[in-house]
Amino acid sequence: MENKDSTVKLVGFWVSPFVQRVRWALKLKGIEYEYIEEDIFNRSHLLSELNPVYEKVPVLVHNGKPLPESFIILEYIDETWKHDPLLPQDPHERATDRFWAKFAEEKLLDAAWIGLCSEDDEQEGAVKSSIEALEKIEEKLKGKNFFGGDRIGYVDIIIGWISYMLPVWEEVASMKIYDPMKFPAITSWISNFREHPVIKEEYLPSKDEMIVYFQWRRKVLKGTFPPMWKTKGKTATFQD
Repeated sequence: MENKDSTVKLVGFWVSPFVQRVRWALKLKGIEYEYIEEDIFNRSHLLSELNPVYEKVPVLVHNGKPLPESFIILEYIDETWKHDPLLPQDPHERATDRFWAKFAEEKLLDAAWIGLCSEDDEQEGAVKSSIEALEKIEEKLKGKNFFGGDRIGYVDIIIGWISYMLPVWEEVASMKIYDPMKFPAITSWISNFREHPVIKEEYLPSKDEMIVYFQWRRKVLKGTFPPMWKTKGKTATFQD
């Protein structure tokens, strides 16, 4: 099913995994949209207008109304275009998916990002935290093709970045988080996810371009995280 709603726009940045998950959701729903690339290091007036609070991507614009934050955007897409649901209908299952999405974001993505942008003890601690998060995700995925069973869904899209971006972070920072032998369920999931017809056809930034970009970001950000990656109780998180 394809919706030719020309009133949908997505403001993004080419390498952002948060933008990528919105691209996947729109593609899975068959929603056509206009993509607007934003230079997040030289933010346009448009981004300031659409997301004045954070001035970050992604921003979804539907019928002239902007909506920021990828988690919120995904749920909005699912509620607005109800075909091919991303979240389950059962309230408990929906809440469980939200829990795992939040867990993966806070315990895996944030820790892996800190590993990319740090070194020595800080990086070692971040790698350890990332592996511990993967261990829990591995248990959740055992015996399943996707998080929801046989259909790709909300949590798969949220953690889809590990299927193509985590190896780049590992290479750039000379760290090892994901071991295919240790995580066979995740390895199988990565294959299922990347080979899904919609995911396979959707745009992904090239590995070479990502390596160059994240090498630069690592140089810029390395050493900026204080011990335990916290400042005044706030954990450092991935910023493009």
